[in-house]
Amino acid sequence: MRLRRILPTVVALPALLVISACSGDSDGTDDKKATPTGKSTSSAEAKASAEAKRIGAMDPQALEKATISGKSKGFEFKQVAKAEVEAGRDMKADKAECQPIASLAGGYTHIEAVSTEHRSLEPSSAKNATVGSMWLASHSEKNAKRVMSELRTSLKKCPDGFKTLGLTYKSVKQLNNPDLGDDALSYRITSVVAKQSVPMTYTVVRKGGVVVTFYGVNMLTPKDSAIPEATIKEQLRQLE
Repeated sequence: MRLRRILPTVVALPALLVISACSGDSDGTDDKKATPTGKSTSSAEAKASAEAKRIGAMDPQALEKATISGKSKGFEFKQVAKAEVEAGRDMKADKAECQPIASLAGGYTHIEAVSTEHRSLEPSSAKNATVGSMWLASHSEKNAKRVMSELRTSLKKCPDGFKTLGLTYKSVKQLNNPDLGDDALSYRITSVVAKQSVPMTYTVVRKGGVVVTFYGVNMLTPKDSAIPEATIKEQLRQLE
């Protein structure tokens, strides 16, 4: 069906930012300017590695190595171009209490991570209508715990949703928390895209200082939109 063909592209970014970005007037000039040189990239990685060592976080190279790529547990994990995810880094909610949720909708934790790895998730089977994405954020363990604590507070204070980057999230509903990692929670937010409601399920897991976020959409059966626990556990195993 046409919807099934479109969704993998749409959810390559968790906040449906592809739609927002495509509506802009950019002529591509900024993209060229933003492309880092090999030297600047190496410098940034060296800086991130030094900061990771200072605070006891997983460094960028180790995080990338621990992040699944390729086919695993019913999904294909595809790397996402850095330019595609950068648009979500500074997503601001119209309500301050909703910011931790809005930041995750943009593909980042509201507390800045040392490094982040993103993957889109496409089902290996045509019978599976759940598509989504995953991202790993490396923090000190103290900050990772803060991310989870402040996200919980945000979920309690923001049940009626929020707006950001021209996108509307009309509801936030907490779900039963899964027994995963060192700490985990699950919730569902509903976005409005072209007057159509799109329920999205998030599962956020802390493993030491790494916060792993899984995001899923299933337009055919919204209650099945969560990324399966077997898939999540496989990624958590990579962090051991």
